[in-house]
Amino acid sequence: MALNISTNTAAHRAGAHLSMNQARLQRSFDRLASGKRITTPVEDPGSLAVSMKLQAAINRITGAQNNVKNAISFLEVQDGLLDSVGNIIDRMSELKGYSSQDLMKSANDRASYNNEFKDLQAQLYDISKMKFNGVSLFAEHTKEDGTDTLDQAVFGGPNQLVDKDHTLTIFTSADGAAGSKVSVYKSVLLSALTFNTEAGADGNRDSVSYKTFDGGGTQEARNNGDGDESTPFTATFATQVGGAYLNLDDISVGVIAQALENVAFLRAQNGGTHSRLAFNSESLVSQKTNMRAALGRMVDVDMAEETTELAKYSFLSQAAASVLSQANSNTDIALMLLR
Repeated sequence: MALNISTNTAAHRAGAHLSMNQARLQRSFDRLASGKRITTPVEDPGSLAVSMKLQAAINRITGAQNNVKNAISFLEVQDGLLDSVGNIIDRMSELKGYSSQDLMKSANDRASYNNEFKDLQAQLYDISKMKFNGVSLFAEHTKEDGTDTLDQAVFGGPNQLVDKDHTLTIFTSADGAAGSKVSVYKSVLLSALTFNTEAGADGNRDSVSYKTFDGGGTQEARNNGDGDESTPFTATFATQVGGAYLNLDDISVGVIAQALENVAFLRAQNGGTHSRLAFNSESLVSQKTNMRAALGRMVDVDMAEETTELAKYSFLSQAAASVLSQANSNTDIALMLLR
């Protein structure tokens, strides 16, 4: 091999190999430090683009999971209150039995039962107005403009349509509005506690008496104000303080039983929606897990393989540096010939 001093080919080649080995060594450092196989777009542009789309889909699924969790919380709070309503109606039924069936009770005893019955009606009204994070848990039985009458409020009546803002729409997939949705019902509790009076044997409807909470006024037979007891009219168990309330003597056990049946229907409706959301939540967890696994296979570094690469290029870098040092010593040999 010719001995040149102007062009040290061996040194140039050793230097080139040293640079390449150093670059690969640095790439191994980056991968091991980040845990990612792709640290810069140039390494795998196609996989990087796909991984970004997968990550975006995972983030959307996370949003859908939060929607479902909040909806489940809404339903759990709602069901807890419906359970309380059921207990209150049970107590009303018990008070009705004490008041009308126990001959040993005096007029004062019955008045005490009636006072509790009045307070329970107020409690039912308060429950019907409760909210979850500012959102009403229960739908109103009248329109927002207040044009509906109580006659339109009977359970299952014309005022309980889905277009009356009685439902909340929950997006339950990564596709947003274009994907699957679940309607969460704002239970029509006030309507469940509202009932029609029944017609008697003479074709007239039985009177339902009201009194104000402050005790003022006299009992008034409600017949829609037209003097005709055969005219349909309604009454409600849920009455705000200061309004008119029902007396124990004004209703039958059957009316209380119907109210309890209505509340049981609302709880079943709540449970059905809750069940669907629970299954939907499980599905989202499965989707998210599988998509994360796919993303990991695409972008995560193989630690064992990359550690081997690190050791390999660390050794090659040291070898290239040693060879470069020896190649640079060739100029010293040439200078010795000039002495």
